[in-house]
This record gives sequence, structure tokens and C-alpha cells, in this order.
Amino acid sequence: MKNFIKHTGLLAGLSLMTLFHACTKDFEEINTNPISYTEENFDPNFILSTAQLAYAGSNDFAYDTWRANLIYAGTMMQGLSTVVSYWAGDKYLLTPGYTSAYWERAYDEQVKRVVDLVEFTRDKPEYTNIHQVARIWRALIFQRITDLYGDVPYSEAGLGFHQNILYPKYDAQQAIYADMLNELEEAVNAFDPAADQLTGDMVYRGNIAQWQKFGHTLMLRMAMRLTKVDQAVAREYVAKAIGNTMANNADNAIVNHDESGGRVTQNRNSQVFLDGGQEHYYVKWSDTFINLLKATDDPRLRVAVTNLYPATATGGVPSSVNQNPAFITTASVQKGMPNGRDLSGVAARDISTHPTFTQMSDYSSPHPVMISRVAPTFLLTFSESELLLAEANVRWGLGSDAATHYRTALQSSIENLSRWGTALAVPAATANAYLDAQPLVVGQELEQIATQYWLHNCTVFNFYEVWNNWRRTGFPNLTPINYINNATQGRIPRRFPYPIAEEATNPAAFRAASGAVPGGDLLTGRVWWDPQ
Repeated sequence: MKNFIKHTGLLAGLSLMTLFHACTKDFEEINTNPISYTEENFDPNFILSTAQLAYAGSNDFAYDTWRANLIYAGTMMQGLSTVVSYWAGDKYLLTPGYTSAYWERAYDEQVKRVVDLVEFTRDKPEYTNIHQVARIWRALIFQRITDLYGDVPYSEAGLGFHQNILYPKYDAQQAIYADMLNELEEAVNAFDPAADQLTGDMVYRGNIAQWQKFGHTLMLRMAMRLTKVDQAVAREYVAKAIGNTMANNADNAIVNHDESGGRVTQNRNSQVFLDGGQEHYYVKWSDTFINLLKATDDPRLRVAVTNLYPATATGGVPSSVNQNPAFITTASVQKGMPNGRDLSGVAARDISTHPTFTQMSDYSSPHPVMISRVAPTFLLTFSESELLLAEANVRWGLGSDAATHYRTALQSSIENLSRWGTALAVPAATANAYLDAQPLVVGQELEQIATQYWLHNCTVFNFYEVWNNWRRTGFPNLTPINYINNATQGRIPRRFPYPIAEEATNPAAFRAASGAVPGGDLLTGRVWWDPQ
């Protein structure tokens, strides 16, 4: 019996050993999830799509778009106007949580992803083209960040995982611009049509030729940003961009949206106007914007409508879902709302005491197609490119005739309205009549070009760029408001202060950068390319 048990135990042991060997022989293969991603099989195109969508605005209830693009830039630049009390930009008030919003979301949702994309594709021939797109997209992202704040984490930003850099230094804006321009020049020349296909590209659907034009147009915009501080570098890179920029509106960089993914895929501006508090009713086009359009019978006045949200029978605020289908598009009745007014009941400030006031619904709102959940987000456009080329020709004689670029810019801006929807399409005869009546006038070129840049970017809701170019050029000549207890002594803000949280999370670098801001780390401080 003992021998039986002994032999049985031996057989059992051998069987277990055989079974164990069989299990461990292919252990790694068997226990690898066939649908998981590793560094070896991960497709970086997935990151590209996410990075592109993130630049269109945070999916966290349009957090950055709401605060930076609309509340601050849109109203400071008098494209928009509001009486909503927490829209601090309209009154030059400082709300630190709002001025830091873009920084917070950009570094968390944009920078991390694009830096990952750059690093994952670096020195890998199979990712030649997506690496160049990543470099261009990184420059796009950082231009806006540095334009808003000045010196910012750049060369070490987003490298916590890759290089264990937890406290990135703040690079000087001058150095950031030098590197971004160099990155763009290298990237646009490193594309290879025979190399990898861009399958995750939401902007140009993998069209490399358009990416090269986008890169050169971005180079043009960056170069022109330097006209007040380094004309030699500005001219150098403008010359490199000329002949390679966007050719027509088909080259416009656009992120398209849809409703299916909720806040993740819907237009960010629409979420503010349709899902916000009282924005739909109390945020209007500014009288500065409307008056400029009406002064020249500008057909882009189609972006404005009145009576979109008539007051309720009790005089209350109507629901955002109750848009009036009989809103009024007649040009003659459009009326912008003055900036710097409120609902306080104080005679000197309350909107109801302004001479233009009749009722709130009589002030012009953005056309419904512009605040639709499926409205596009415009990132960089042919019209901007043509206006910058016109300016370069006026300043330095570079490129071709400024008047031709100027007319082309106005025409493309008008034609671009149809991209919002057919309701804004302008008949060719109407457009041509306007163009014929608005030639570029000798001696007034720079003001005309900058004013049109301002108008165009208002019509595409890119108030970041409205503010950037206004700081560079000073046009149009905006009249500041001087609201009670404002933070700027009645001066239009020039930058966003650094986020207070940076003092706790990156103290040494923050303190050095904050102390170096010309004019102080305030709304009235200056970034490098915008000296006093």
C-alpha cells in the first residue's frame, strides 16, 4: 500500500511538473492582453486626435474657453459685451481663478499630450510625418500660452514622465519664440510624402501639403508678433514663409464638432452660450464691433441678430433652449451693447440707464449658427495669413502687393462666413460691392490691416488672437472703460498674471518669473514682445 501511494505520488508530481512546464512555456504570450497597447504596438495617431481636440478647448465644460477666450479676451477687446457680474474681463476686474484657467487646462490637457506625442515619435522613421505634425502642434500650443502669460515652462514642460523633470524652469519668451520658429522651419522641411500616413488627423485628414502650408502660416504669424522687438528676426522668418502659406479658405485650420460625444465633441463656445448661467441672454456683441461693421456696410454684419431671446412675459430671463425662430437679421436694427455696464441699479453703471437701451433683446446676439453645438472651431485662417502678408509688404516691401493681399483677405473673411452655415453666406455681388468700397489707403495701411484682423477674428470667435494682435499693433483704437474698483486704473489689460497655485507647486521658478515681469505680475504687466 505504501509503495502504491509512493508511486502515485511520484506520478502526480511528474504530472504537475509537466503541467507547470506547459503553462510557463508560453506564459508571457498567454498572459498578454491582445487588445492592450504597449510602447511597441501603440499608435500615436490616437494621441494626435486627442491633442487636436484639446486645443479647441477643455472638455471640462469649456473651462478655459469660457474664462480666457470669452470672459476675458472677448470682452476686453470689445468684441463681446456683458452685464453678467462674474464676467470680469468686461470691467478689467481680476479674478485669479479665471485668469489662471488657460494655464491650468493647457498644461494638463494640451502640453502633456503633445509632448508625449513628440517624444514617442522621436527618432522613429516609421513615424516621420506624425512627428513633424507633433512639433508644429506643440509650437501652436505654446505660442498661445506664452502670448497670454509671457515667460513660461517650455523646454522642460511635460517631461515629468520622460525625463523626471518635476519642477520645470520658466523659459524667457524671447528664447521660446526663437525655438518655436526653428522648430517650425525644421518640421515643414522634414515631411516625407512617402512615409507614414496620418490616420488620426482631425484638421487636415492627413494632407501633408496642407500641414506644410499651416506650418509656414504659423511661422508667419509668429514672426509678425515680433515687429515691436526684433524686426530682423521677423523679416527673416516672414521671408521664409512667403510663397508657402495658405492658398485659400480650403486651407483653414478647423476642428469640426458634433453632438454625439457630449461635451467632449461639442463646440466649446456653444457650451457657454447654451449651457452656461445667463450667458445666452446677457452676453451680446459689443457696440464697438457692431458700429465698425455698420459704418462701412460690412456684409459680415450677418453674424448679428436681435430678438434671439425675448424676455418672458414676467420680464425674467428666458431659457437658453427657447431661441426665438423669428429672430431679426435686418442690418439696420442691429445694435451692440456698450461695455462696462451692469445690472446694479446704480444709475451711472446700470445698462438700463444707457441712452441706447430699450430692452435687452434689442441688443445684438451672435447668430444661432455660431453658437450651435456642431459649429466649427477656427484655429488659423487664410484671411489672417493674407492680412499679415499685406502688413509685411507695407513694412518691408516683402512679397507681393499689399493691396492685393488686403482685398483677398477681406474677400476670404466674408466667404468664410458660410463655414458657420448657409444662413451667413454672402452673395458675391454684395461682397464685391463692399470690397470695391474698401481699398487699402496709402498712409493708413497698418491701421486698416490691423482693424480687419480684429474684425475677422471676432467673426470666428478667436478672441485670443484678437487680443494678441491688438497688443502688438494698437489697432483698432479702443476706448477703455473705467468701472468701479477695476484692477488696471482703467487701462486695457496686457497679459494674464501667473496662477497663484504655481507658488506652491513650482515655487522657485515661479518667484523668479513673477518678479521679472515688466510692469509687475499683474493684468497691466507686459510680455516680452509687447514692450511699453
